[in-house]
Amino acid sequence: METLENLLRFSPSSTNLQPWHFIVAGTDEGKERVAKAAQERFAFNAKAIRDASHVVVFASLIDASAEHIARITAQEEADGRFAADPEGMKARANGGRITFSGIHKFDTRDQQHWLDKQVYLNLGQFLLGAATLGIDATPMEGIDTRLLDIEFGLRDKGFTSLFVVALGYADKDADYNGRLPKSRLPIETIITRV
Repeated sequence: METLENLLRFSPSSTNLQPWHFIVAGTDEGKERVAKAAQERFAFNAKAIRDASHVVVFASLIDASAEHIARITAQEEADGRFAADPEGMKARANGGRITFSGIHKFDTRDQQHWLDKQVYLNLGQFLLGAATLGIDATPMEGIDTRLLDIEFGLRDKGFTSLFVVALGYADKDADYNGRLPKSRLPIETIITRV
């Protein structure tokens, strides 16, 4: 789990903004709290959440605020990222974050979409890393994100949940999808070689 948590932490993000928060549920009580979001129309995901070794809730920052940007810049400074040119590098890093978050907040007005996309980039890194470690991982958007936000106080912390990922080792007898052949479009239809 330490390796998986480091995959979450060290995923790349635009301008190193790190617009995410994760809840890692590894106890029955924790998984049950996550499973509250798998009710009614999403009840089909409840068993996978409860049966997983761990479940990770991925949440996105709601606003790339000046406070969040300052927190990232301060951490970079503490980690020695500006040692070669303390004032110049710090100003460029901070300016880049302010510029890009401003573009998405005021010009294109798609800031939440931009922040969410970075969390999905993190998901891709996480799934690839889990697979490399031989751990099965199932991402699920079939959850009630509003209920998750309430359960974990995410909106009060400035975040909103997007999806969960169940981790563990698939039961080969119970996993009908694992027994089916993979089905993807032919490579010639998705890749253009030039």
